[in-house]
Amino acid sequence: MTIVSESLQNVVLVLQDWGLFLFHTGLVLFNMLGWIWRRTRVLHWVTMALTAFSWFGLGAVYGWGYCFFTDYHAYVLRQLGHPDAELTFVQLMLKRLLGISLSKPVAGNLAMVVFLLIVAATCAVWLRELAQRGRQPG
Repeated sequence: MTIVSESLQNVVLVLQDWGLFLFHTGLVLFNMLGWIWRRTRVLHWVTMALTAFSWFGLGAVYGWGYCFFTDYHAYVLRQLGHPDAELTFVQLMLKRLLGISLSKPVAGNLAMVVFLLIVAATCAVWLRELAQRGRQPG
């Protein structure tokens, strides 16, 4: 492989790293906040269902909490020789954005607690909407 193609491959990997990081961070933020706005609630339900399918459905095969975005991102980071390739996405996100280092068990528990709180908030909002529709004269 020539030096130019190695450099180009490295640039592509760095772009993939940051593209995956930005997309995944945006998805996490949308999962955390998408239930708030009426217009985004259906899309939020879809992204939460896909997250649950990944963590629990695919997780039953690949390990609980499995995420295909994190898996591919780890592949890219390994190709770059990055020391953070074995971190979970919560660990990577907190390290890159806030400089906070968490152990895998703490990061996993944090992710699960936040996920369950989001599910509870989402259910409360949907139930409130259904109750309000039931009270409207029709």
